[in-house]
Amino acid sequence: MYQKTLLPNGVRVVTSRMGHVRSASLILYFRVGSRYEPDARAGISHFLEHMVFKGTERRPDPVLLTQEIEGVGGILNAATNRESTQYWVKVPSAHLARAFDVLADMLRHSLFLPEELEKERYVIFEEIRGIHDTPDDLIHDVIDELVWDGQPVGRPVIGTQETVAAITRDDLIAYLRSQYRADRLVVAAAGDIHHEQVVALAEQYFGDLPPSEGDTFVPAAVRQTAPRVRLVARPTEQAHLCLAVPALPYTDERRYAQDTLEAVLSSGMSSRLFQELRERLGLVYEVYGYFREYADVGQGVVYAGTDPGRAEQAIEAVLREFAKLRESPVPADELERTKELRRGRLVMGLEDSRAVAGWIGSQELVFGEILTPEQVMERIDAVTSEELQALSNELFRPERLNLAIVGPYDTGDRFQALLRL
Repeated sequence: MYQKTLLPNGVRVVTSRMGHVRSASLILYFRVGSRYEPDARAGISHFLEHMVFKGTERRPDPVLLTQEIEGVGGILNAATNRESTQYWVKVPSAHLARAFDVLADMLRHSLFLPEELEKERYVIFEEIRGIHDTPDDLIHDVIDELVWDGQPVGRPVIGTQETVAAITRDDLIAYLRSQYRADRLVVAAAGDIHHEQVVALAEQYFGDLPPSEGDTFVPAAVRQTAPRVRLVARPTEQAHLCLAVPALPYTDERRYAQDTLEAVLSSGMSSRLFQELRERLGLVYEVYGYFREYADVGQGVVYAGTDPGRAEQAIEAVLREFAKLRESPVPADELERTKELRRGRLVMGLEDSRAVAGWIGSQELVFGEILTPEQVMERIDAVTSEELQALSNELFRPERLNLAIVGPYDTGDRFQALLRL
């Protein structure tokens, strides 16, 4: 499935050869994200991710970076999360060295020109405004902030207009130099590639990166003792709501049971939430749930969009689904269908070289080891109905319920009494 090499400076290189494809995907994972930022510079990880696309010493015009990759049919992109930042390229496999050269140039020789910095600052302002103007996006930031009550894990990854406005060129350069270090980097590649070639290129471009000198990760804690509601009053045509609870971190082996709970609730049109809220009750067009797992905490969220006059019914319907999971074991046939769904989606999700590079790179970054799909499926198969019920009783507790809602209401008090199980 994969090979791994640790470079002398601590950079980890993981690869998976896929002989049936003609592409090569390269992902550089850095273990740094919004949880590593000081409050006053919230959003700097995301800002930095934008700025490395804005010109380098060898390629001062930003378009030269994208042309280098797109000129051979490739794709270049990046993403910032709470605990990691990734930069990735997918190219025809003959151009793997070019992919390394472009990414290394961006990350090690960016110019951070003042005029480009100011332009990109305003691009991010527009991105922030876009979220605030889109209720079904905004609601997810609101629920994160509510669940984590001011802790960095609950801050928007993008930051705020105030914090982004205060970030300077020197801040960005210092942040890159302190955070993008050898022991925080995983180089992951998959496709029509050879491990030795990837190791040689990783050594050439990143073999001299120094190690970290400290860790700015900010731990989180579950401090909630009573149900909470937060309303964002807007004259919307729909009420957008999220119900959420703190959940398990990815370091807890019960994450396989937690992920199975997510599938029971929300995977596909046969899931409980879809069948109950949309098909049987006709309350929503869109309803789904997800669990986000971090190093020390996690959270489970259900989103629904409904008519403002039917929001109470939708909230009560979601809570009934939580209560069912607490009160009754998932039937054997439903559990087996859910496991089969998860197995199928896992296998189908690994048909692309970028997906395989993401599989091996993210596991190495998070766990320091890589499980094969077969090993993961064994753990999925081992989940029992009794484990799901026990975990449901641990997670879905009335004093841990959180409700965020965007809609045309004067007060959130009308919803507070609904938060019970």
